[in-house]
Amino acid sequence: MTNLVPTQDHIELASSLRKMLDKRSDSGAVRNAFNGFDESLWSTLCEQMGVAALAIPEESGGAGFTLAETYVVLEELGRALTPTPLLACVTAAAALTDSPLLEQVAAGTVATLAWSGVTGPADAPVGVTFKDGKLSGSVSPVLYGDVAEIILVVAEHDGGVGLFSADASAVTRTKLAGLDPTLSFATLDFDSVAVETITLDASSALASAHRVGTLAAAALQVGCAQRGLDMTVDYTKQREQFGRPIGSFQALKHRMADLLVLVQMSRAGAWAAVQAHVNGAPNADRLAAAAGSYASDAAVAVGGETVQLHGGIAITWEHDAHLVLKRAQALNQMFGLPHQQRATLIP
Repeated sequence: MTNLVPTQDHIELASSLRKMLDKRSDSGAVRNAFNGFDESLWSTLCEQMGVAALAIPEESGGAGFTLAETYVVLEELGRALTPTPLLACVTAAAALTDSPLLEQVAAGTVATLAWSGVTGPADAPVGVTFKDGKLSGSVSPVLYGDVAEIILVVAEHDGGVGLFSADASAVTRTKLAGLDPTLSFATLDFDSVAVETITLDASSALASAHRVGTLAAAALQVGCAQRGLDMTVDYTKQREQFGRPIGSFQALKHRMADLLVLVQMSRAGAWAAVQAHVNGAPNADRLAAAAGSYASDAAVAVGGETVQLHGGIAITWEHDAHLVLKRAQALNQMFGLPHQQRATLIP
């Protein structure tokens, strides 16, 4: 029987990471890393905790664990709202089954998958073509496309859709302004860029990348929602009205109880989908789509209530409540909108 409860090792991993993030990724540190990421923290996470290597096989330079361990890390990063390129790296690595590039990703080299399926549904149009050994076209937005050193590109060719590795220095990159300052996006333009072919039939690799990316984004969404809930509960214990904490009012208790249900259901659904993926269950794709859809809707709902229950202070630049809502809204666009993910569940 599949165990949906994190193991003791997972709990200890989460605890160790949370202690580090409490010191290195507080509100001030997050704001200092807006529209990018803290390279020093990223190096520490990769060198001391091996976060980029967890789900990569040992023979490819990784730690040989599974997506479950990566999920634990991403949920904690989501709770702290930490800007890191881990989501982009995990998704890119999932598209590489056996490549020397995996060793670089495991070591912490920032990688991204330039594919519209990262910021949309798996069947989103491909805007890049491959012909005579070169790529032409454009793809946007690309997660951490402005800083990635390894750029994997999905492109159409006469025989179908393939996966290629482009020289980052040969790609024209335009950084994009986004709603969420803790995530980074760019437009990548390819003007007859010479590339190395990874595979000319990327259908299986892209299916794997989309599933893994959906679950990785769900982990960030669960962590983000947990952050919003924790902030809201703490605030309602402190804020007083009519001589008593507003958290003691029954109406607000009910609203926060509803938020707790959303967070716990999101976590349970994500863990079920992660375990199905790890164990190769036949319904892994369906569970991933269901988890991604629920976690997306839940994170946005919790983010909205976080702002509502904090009142006017929540929309000030100095308070973190608006960051929770912005992160939830940005992640809501990843790997397909909730209704698009639900549509894949229809037989």
